[in-house]
Amino acid sequence: MAKQIKAIRGMHDILPQQSEIWQRIEQTALELFRAYGYNEIRMPLVEKTDLFKRSIGEVTDIVEKEMYTFEDRNGDSLSLRPEGTASCVRAGIEHGLLYNQIQRLWYNGPMFRHERPQRGRYRQFHQIGVETFGMAGPEIEFELISLSARLWQAIGLQDIRLELNTLGSADERKVYRDRLVDYFSRYIDKLDEDSQRRLHSNPLRILDSKNPAMQELIEAAPVLMEHLGEDSRRHFERLCALLDQVGIAYQVNTRLVRGLDYYSHTVFEWITDSLGAQGTICAGGRYDSLVEMLGGKATSAAGFALGMERLVELITESGQQPNGDAAHAYLVLVGDTATSQGLVLAERCRASLPGLRLIGNCAGGSFKAQFKRADRSGAQLALLIGDDELAAGIVGIKYLRDKKEQSEVKQENLIDFLAQQFGLDFLEK
Repeated sequence: MAKQIKAIRGMHDILPQQSEIWQRIEQTALELFRAYGYNEIRMPLVEKTDLFKRSIGEVTDIVEKEMYTFEDRNGDSLSLRPEGTASCVRAGIEHGLLYNQIQRLWYNGPMFRHERPQRGRYRQFHQIGVETFGMAGPEIEFELISLSARLWQAIGLQDIRLELNTLGSADERKVYRDRLVDYFSRYIDKLDEDSQRRLHSNPLRILDSKNPAMQELIEAAPVLMEHLGEDSRRHFERLCALLDQVGIAYQVNTRLVRGLDYYSHTVFEWITDSLGAQGTICAGGRYDSLVEMLGGKATSAAGFALGMERLVELITESGQQPNGDAAHAYLVLVGDTATSQGLVLAERCRASLPGLRLIGNCAGGSFKAQFKRADRSGAQLALLIGDDELAAGIVGIKYLRDKKEQSEVKQENLIDFLAQQFGLDFLEK
């Protein structure tokens, strides 16, 4: 026997029962995006490595350690995308979607990072991302936060909290960065290895450290909010006022920095305490400098991305069962002629009733075996056609979920019966 091949570590299969939860989240998100006027964009899984070096930064863990990077046959360095924002911006610049325009875009798909797999963190993971362009005020940040809040409500998530901060303008952040370097340099011996490495390359990331030994030092560090100008303060206060007016609760977390140089003004995260260290299920903010960094004209931009695996785990842990699209009916067919004519009848039913979910038995077996399959499928009815039913021109009706007596219906009336039974509309001709 050949040796079994298993999935790559950190890359997992999504099984049918889990897929129902994924589909529910995706469908709910799609409906919300349409309601807010967002349009879908689809980008390649593979991009030039330089795209991520320029957007994320060469001295970040993602670029230095985590990207799946390889040379193609032309000698070009390519990478599997580790996130979606850079790809979306690249596509927008390349196809002329951004300059002097307003765009609301969304995407959905897998991302790749070679990091240590743990709960809620995988080497192939999936994100739904939302990116907006051409809107400079706090109103679009309010819209993004409101949209995400509606998504949690629609899929039944509870016990998640919103944390906010402002990073001010690029100039304000530069002044703050210098003060942060001066502060942490005085305590260089107390910094862990990661923080020492980040001190001069990305000191704001030190504020994100989860090392318990450093928390007292971090708490005493200078606060960015205290170094903001009047315009930046007004921007953030306007956002908070809008959130207050619609009753979206939030906490201002002055240590929330998002770590990447292209962020400015508002940053936010939705967080749960149910997933351990991987508690952020959605994160975003404003990134006005990124379009210009990637070769486009300066354009205001803001967005967020949510982690599908973490959402699915939260929903599963909450005890919610998928609404499911279990079959309406299962067609039990015994005998060659009954099977052939029964499957043709099933196609007529599906053609007339587009919403009908009807499973036809195609694997043979006795009545008993097929009724077991019908029950396992979750179908509400078993439709029985054997030689006797075929000769009489009828279909047997067995109720699998209700305590009703078995009945029968004429074959020519089956479509009308199913439409009435399940409240289905006929195909308009």
